[in-house]
Amino acid sequence: MLTEQAKKAEDTLIHVLWINAGLSCDGDSVSLTAATQPSIEEIALGALPGLPKIAVHWPLIDFECGPNGGADDFLEWFFKADRGELEPFVLVVEGSIPNEQLHDEGYWCGFGNNPATGQPITTSEWLDRLAPKATAVVAVGTCATYGGIHAMAGNPTGAMGVPDYLGWEWKSKAGIPIVCVPGCPVQPDNMSETLTYLLYMATGQAPMIPLDESLRPTWLFGRTVHEGCDRAGYYEQGDFDSEYGSTKCIVKLGCWGPVVKCNVPKRGWMNGMGGCPNVGGICIGCTMPGFPDKFMPFMDEPPGGKLSTNVVGVYGSAVRRLRQVTTHTIEQEPKWRKPGRRLTTGATRTW
Repeated sequence: MLTEQAKKAEDTLIHVLWINAGLSCDGDSVSLTAATQPSIEEIALGALPGLPKIAVHWPLIDFECGPNGGADDFLEWFFKADRGELEPFVLVVEGSIPNEQLHDEGYWCGFGNNPATGQPITTSEWLDRLAPKATAVVAVGTCATYGGIHAMAGNPTGAMGVPDYLGWEWKSKAGIPIVCVPGCPVQPDNMSETLTYLLYMATGQAPMIPLDESLRPTWLFGRTVHEGCDRAGYYEQGDFDSEYGSTKCIVKLGCWGPVVKCNVPKRGWMNGMGGCPNVGGICIGCTMPGFPDKFMPFMDEPPGGKLSTNVVGVYGSAVRRLRQVTTHTIEQEPKWRKPGRRLTTGATRTW
């Protein structure tokens, strides 16, 4: 039975405005199509109990729409939000935000044209217009959350994440901080689950979303890769691999799993399957604010890795030998399991 609040929520229409015009590869949009817990179809169709009705304005699925005209004028929904005619709406930003103040003419990236001038509207201008009116702002993917590849040292655009642009203390008119769901690209279910939480929260069915100091949902990014990795036991035993293709720990090959906050090894990538270390790939820290600069060069043993692996190696090799002794003893059956006239199990005969 749905509560009265849930029934009321199902009659509420929430618009989701998705801007993928930052500096990015659209990989986060593509990734979301693989979500299963829940799927984007379940969200869009309101298939979950108490979920409000939503209208998703997402370039990836509006294939019939052109920027102007077509079956539906796609950009008109963004102009309506700017005019205050959409209430409530959630703004999703994909891609890093370039610094448009670095040049006197031209622009780094834009999203549609200004009807009055015919000139492109920059992505940063859309943020300036829509963020103050949004119920919540979600930065999806590492580019939008922390700048990602485009914001690495030496880039000419001055690119940054949404929190860098709006301010890390920024809050929406509903009092919600920027919600960051990093990943390069984002893990599909992490994004769909976060969006679902925000929809329930917007209709009063969930408490304030819990975020860590980097504005990530705590239940998704509260533990390290190492804590959910199937290879962690090898690390603890000081059993490291020196080449790809083994099932052992791959820290010496460049894996940053012991310090990176990410749930992919435990959750898998698609429908519970896959994930970087699960399929033999190293963790390069793509969910972290310091990515990529602080994790390069990739495939080199992480700084401090030599010290930690050497310490673990001494401890782990001793533990491994002791476990081999224990394994040898428990792989032999108890001596009383044999035929004969004497009862040797320790039980007292009563017959």
